Amino acid sequence: MTDTPARPLLITGATGTLGQAFARLARERGLEHVLTSRQDIELTDERNVQSVLERLQPWAVLNTAGYVRVDDAENDSVGCNRGNVQAATTLARATAAMSLPYVSFSSDLVFDGAKEYPYVESDVPAPLNCYGRCKAASETDVLQLNDQALVVRTSAFFGPWDRYNFANHVRRTLGAGDVLLAQADEIISPTYVPHLVHTTLDLLIDGEKGVWHLANEGATSWADFARMIADQYNLGSALVVDSSSEEMGLIAPRPKFCALASERGSLMPTLADALQEYTAAAPPAEALV
Repeated sequence: MTDTPARPLLITGATGTLGQAFARLARERGLEHVLTSRQDIELTDERNVQSVLERLQPWAVLNTAGYVRVDDAENDSVGCNRGNVQAATTLARATAAMSLPYVSFSSDLVFDGAKEYPYVESDVPAPLNCYGRCKAASETDVLQLNDQALVVRTSAFFGPWDRYNFANHVRRTLGAGDVLLAQADEIISPTYVPHLVHTTLDLLIDGEKGVWHLANEGATSWADFARMIADQYNLGSALVVDSSSEEMGLIAPRPKFCALASERGSLMPTLADALQEYTAAAPPAEALV
């Protein structure tokens, strides 16, 4: 008698930070998975999506693909809508037809920053830019189309495996003795990618659905976050210079306050804990050059 092969978790977004992280940690957890790229599945093509799902027979679909260039989206609303709304809703419709759990990712940028304390899941989106509007539209459509959908709002990734995230940028810049400009007028909740991935997988396995906020506990500006990283590595925090979104030439308007918290449950470690784990796991400085 032969064992029946385990049905895989289908993960889209093979070239992105999240897709790679989910595949890495699914492998560590012994979860059978398939990581797909745009060449494997065209997420806006309903027939292609249906064909791939029928062939792979996944037990759930986790969509990490999407349009991530917030400033470019202001002049490319069609591309942003295609990557963040059409693709997400095509998957939602296809997974619903097969009664499959589905995970989609959203952003703190669905909020306008008018609050002075962290946003929770029941707060009403009011995006300021094209990227945020597309993410907000995607949330609504995904939840309407698939009643087993889990929508994860998150924020400001950093982690040990992606050379180009903000934390590694700080280390490269300050390690070279250069001045680092960072926004002091935007309050965020930095999110350590391994914590995000493990918590999302736990929620998916537990059958959770609806909107969840997953970010490390804590709120800080980009500039102060840079100083935290500098202090972790004994780099020159004095080289971090406060700037603003306008001074840095960012095109898309950003909320001044978009820290996230959860009213459904505090599942993520603190930002201080995340920084400790990042310091232990991140590559040496010479590997970042």
